Amino acid sequence: MRSDARRNYERLLTEAKLAFGKDGIDTSLDDIARSAGLGNATLYRHFPTRENLLEAVLRDSIEELGATAEKLMAVDPPGTALTTWVHAAVAHATTYRGLVDMLMHSLKNEASELNTACTSMQSAGERLLRRAQQAGDVRDDTSPSELFALIAAAAWATEHAPEEAGQVVTVLIDGLRPAPPR
Repeated sequence: MRSDARRNYERLLTEAKLAFGKDGIDTSLDDIARSAGLGNATLYRHFPTRENLLEAVLRDSIEELGATAEKLMAVDPPGTALTTWVHAAVAHATTYRGLVDMLMHSLKNEASELNTACTSMQSAGERLLRRAQQAGDVRDDTSPSELFALIAAAAWATEHAPEEAGQVVTVLIDGLRPAPPR
């Protein structure tokens, strides 16, 4: 990529992060281009769709979430690793208003630009879940898709009240624990 094209690309990413943070992921792409001091044709040349732009904006944080899962599996007990990662996944999904809906849609839509990233995030969560189940820290009857539905529910519930996320995730994790023997 030419240096001026790279500079434009980076400006668009910077402005998109600011706009998504302020107004959510449904913010006007034309406004993002304008804020970057560029025409909308430049934005659409780099990012033909909103999902292309979101994928570029989220790429580093999704990769970091996967790396976090690997680190947690290497050093923490399985239940602790899953709990820590679920907190991180909920925080990630609430980064921008409206993101949790887009992520859940993209997870089920193979044609989505975000599908690969969402699938890799789900794979990391599935590995953590399976390890926690094998250790007896999590109910055996919880599927990866149920875990992600719960993460999405926690993210959606705390999107407008992020200060409640910790408690919501604690309740979620408590619900995943196996029942004590009777």
